[in-house]
Amino acid sequence: MSKKDKDAVDNFINYLKIKAVHPEPDYGESIRFLKEQAQELGLPCKVIEIVKNNPILVISWEGTNPNLPAVLLNSHTDVVPVFPEFWKYDPFSAHKDEKGDIYARGTQNQNQIMNINFHCISKLENIKFSINVSFMLNYLPLEEYIEAIRRLKAEGKRPLRSIHMSFVPDEEVGGHKGMELFVHHDEFKKLNIGFALDEGLANPTNAFTVFYGERCVHWVEVTCSGNPGHGSRFVVGDPGTKMRKVINSFMSFRDEQEEKFRSDPSLRLGDVTTTNLTCLSGGVQPNVIPAELKAVFDMRVTPTVDLAKLEQTIAQWCKDAGDGVTYKFLQVGLPAIGFSPMNNTPILLHDHNELLNEEVFVKGIPIYIEIIQSIANVPA
Repeated sequence: MSKKDKDAVDNFINYLKIKAVHPEPDYGESIRFLKEQAQELGLPCKVIEIVKNNPILVISWEGTNPNLPAVLLNSHTDVVPVFPEFWKYDPFSAHKDEKGDIYARGTQNQNQIMNINFHCISKLENIKFSINVSFMLNYLPLEEYIEAIRRLKAEGKRPLRSIHMSFVPDEEVGGHKGMELFVHHDEFKKLNIGFALDEGLANPTNAFTVFYGERCVHWVEVTCSGNPGHGSRFVVGDPGTKMRKVINSFMSFRDEQEEKFRSDPSLRLGDVTTTNLTCLSGGVQPNVIPAELKAVFDMRVTPTVDLAKLEQTIAQWCKDAGDGVTYKFLQVGLPAIGFSPMNNTPILLHDHNELLNEEVFVKGIPIYIEIIQSIANVPA
């Protein structure tokens, strides 16, 4: 093993020893370690503390064209509890055995589900992805992200697009004090993220697993504005008539998808798009035709659907319902891919004796180098 590979493994082991473990994680050591990494990389970093004692750290590598949407490499600093009596070694000792297996909480996965979904249509190297990735992040990509950037900088390379590495707290218990708030914060918006890379899953075989698509959550709020009046009259252009047309359009689409699902036993629920009317609001009293009515539809869109075309369809439904009918999406999405170069590795995320072999870790670094370069150099 080369010296730079050995140094990378040592960094990995040192970070695994930090006990930012629930229910009372101490993030101080994690932030100190990451600040040192930023200093070694010669890159600026910023700590954002939206919730006290739950710091978010961002390390940034400015691209040659920082005005382009940037790339986010995200990870988190907390880990799930351990039961030491079931471990071969102390789960925070990062013990490396004679085979090179490193035992520690976080070697494969620090978390299970992040409380934010990134979804969009992304075109990357002529591949179209419709994505809704629930983040699964761990120490592995964190350290490999850092090491990949370290080596790219050492070679004198600089990406076209800026790259931001974010390290967030509280993920293991829902991200309510971390990423959930961060995505709405001005500091996140300043990053101008256009693409996110996150972790996938170990694969016991020689293959690698890439997560590129799940059903996208589309919460669509439709507002029907129109002429108000007395409840005893036939008012032309009233919101209720428009809303009926909108509801009919959404629910007819629902019927089509349900029929498709029911008529083909080979289909799973994720192979079709579900649509449900979940909220209705408006009106002031029983005998007054209101000037505005609102409806919210919960759509779960299968990855095979072109999201741009779906939005065009929704826009047409609103147009067909009459003047004054508008729609908006109630959440924001980003294109993302979930991938961890952990092949020939048993799946032990959150399990006892979580481990990763040092050779698997080292082989993942050049893979990340290629991926990061490809993503960060996609032309405008």
